[in-house]
Amino acid sequence: MTDEAVKTKTGKDWAGWFKILDQGGAKKMSHQEIVSLLSTKHGVGPWWQQMVTVTYEQARGLRAAHQKPGGYEISVSRTVAAPVAKVFKAWHSETTRARWLPEPGASANGLLIRTSTPNKSMRLTWIDGKTIVAVAFLAKGTGKSQVVAQHSKLPDTKAAARLKKFWAGALDRLKGLMES
Repeated sequence: MTDEAVKTKTGKDWAGWFKILDQGGAKKMSHQEIVSLLSTKHGVGPWWQQMVTVTYEQARGLRAAHQKPGGYEISVSRTVAAPVAKVFKAWHSETTRARWLPEPGASANGLLIRTSTPNKSMRLTWIDGKTIVAVAFLAKGTGKSQVVAQHSKLPDTKAAARLKKFWAGALDRLKGLMES
């Protein structure tokens, strides 16, 4: 997020927010306390409270990249030259999914589709039985779509880095399959 964008929406650039938060003792506050400070004393709206807080925490070494309150979270997206319905089916169908997500346990033996809204979204329990994969499908014009895989509740930065690389490769394979 650029200085210009944050200043347009909040009235201050990043340096301004960091100075205010440093002076307000935010280095020793919890995430919720910083959010509350931004809300009550500075009138920052809900979305921007989170954006400013997370950016501040990362800048001050209070939060690692990809770290969320419930663990670490990564996301990877690809634009695919295929209709949303075809891309959704490639996730939903065990047979098709096995063609681009052939990792051990990534088939019906371990991956569990918890919920799905056709051509819109899907929520999965990953093969480890502990982490969650949320998938969004977006139409990007005639015969083109975007798929976003967001993997959350990861235990640490190593898992986040490994799974970011894993999903980049998986979505590249999906793209190749859909466009062949």
